[in-house]
Amino acid sequence: MGREGIVGFSDADQATLSEIAHAVAQADAVIAAGKAQLTRALARAEKLARDQSASSPRRVRDHDMAQRAIALELGARSRVSDRTMQRRMNAAATLANDYPRTLDALAGGRIHEGHVRLIVDTGTVLPADARRAFETEAVRRCETDTPGRVRAGLQILAERLHPRTLTERHAEAREDRRVFLTPLADGMSHLGIIVPTIIGEGIYDRATRMARALTDFRTGAAQRLRESRAAGLPDDPENTVHATDTRTIDQLRADLLADTALTGDPATDPTRTGDGPGALGAIRAHVQVVVPVLTLLGTDDSPADLAGRAPIDADTARRLAGGSTTGWDRILTHPITGQVLAVDRRDIPPALRRQITGRDQHCRAPGCAAPAIRCEIDHIRDWAHGGPTHTDNLHSLCQRHHSMKQFTAWHVRMLDRGTIQWTSPLGTTYTDQPRPPAVHFTPDDPHSPYRDLITDTPRDDEPPPWENSA
Repeated sequence: MGREGIVGFSDADQATLSEIAHAVAQADAVIAAGKAQLTRALARAEKLARDQSASSPRRVRDHDMAQRAIALELGARSRVSDRTMQRRMNAAATLANDYPRTLDALAGGRIHEGHVRLIVDTGTVLPADARRAFETEAVRRCETDTPGRVRAGLQILAERLHPRTLTERHAEAREDRRVFLTPLADGMSHLGIIVPTIIGEGIYDRATRMARALTDFRTGAAQRLRESRAAGLPDDPENTVHATDTRTIDQLRADLLADTALTGDPATDPTRTGDGPGALGAIRAHVQVVVPVLTLLGTDDSPADLAGRAPIDADTARRLAGGSTTGWDRILTHPITGQVLAVDRRDIPPALRRQITGRDQHCRAPGCAAPAIRCEIDHIRDWAHGGPTHTDNLHSLCQRHHSMKQFTAWHVRMLDRGTIQWTSPLGTTYTDQPRPPAVHFTPDDPHSPYRDLITDTPRDDEPPPWENSA
């Protein structure tokens, strides 16, 4: 333990951690190279199956039979079923043939398996002739950050390279919205709903806000019980009921959604009085959407970005902006780099908080992609120690990393323009730069005449956004 309750590292601990970090890095490199080698071998197996059936008049059937025979041989040696091996062969052939740069980057240890899955899954929506341009940019972005951080940008990139707009495809896909029920064991069931992404995000956000309101209420009830007992007063039955509620956030979300669907308002709301919806009924969903101004004006159908989660179609984005009753953020960005410079709103909001969440988009701890709208705003230099409440001293941290910053030996400082530098107990620095929104307000089409002016690549005098330097 370090000073004043801070979890620190002795010299011996630092030496051990340094040795572990080196061993992990070496093992990661070996595993990545091995994964690439295995993928290439399985892709060769799939090619052998195709070659065996190439001249057959029953090519489809004979190709499948050749695959099965090869898969059984390889599976028996690897102690997995031939069906599993056949699936692996098909996936390896897709990766080797459609994403060769991705496979090379994996072999060189520049990306890991999570990046590979992201690139392949995101590129699946594209026709084969558009994947090469997508892959080149996707690998470049993945080499600098975690899969969670680059996911939204890659999804937007794939949408812009697609020959059909997201608006057209969304209009077709939304016809498949439905509710389904799947029985589970022990008297339980899985109730699912397929709806447009913005609706799903809103439902989840509102359920989360209501659940947190209940946990705050029971915390208050427990405090009131302690105060009444200290004063020698009898326990209030209502406070006792709420203070002994031990449901988790997940359980509360499930109960609240069930009650709302069955009754029209959350029946588990302890603040209800009479027939009204109570305090929980007043809670509304909160989602963050970044919309290009030309899309907002209706002169362009480029997709919008839902808080770094997923693209949404232009029509939905315009309806959200036009129907907002609480105002919406206008984000001023740099005309070339796309970096967020300022955020304001039409109404009177807590402007500083919105500027920080608009700039950060997600938790600023290395690699964390928790949306900023669900994070806490942290003073980098503690307010109690004279840290100002200013953009140069504020950043977004999820609860996990806020606590870690407060109680461990990691140190954080802001360099400039919102760039955050984290220093580990070993003295290793990790630099996290605020990314421009996945939706850019300047063209980032690979074929745009402005393409040479727009790049996420740092200048020569700047560290890369995911630098690891001892």
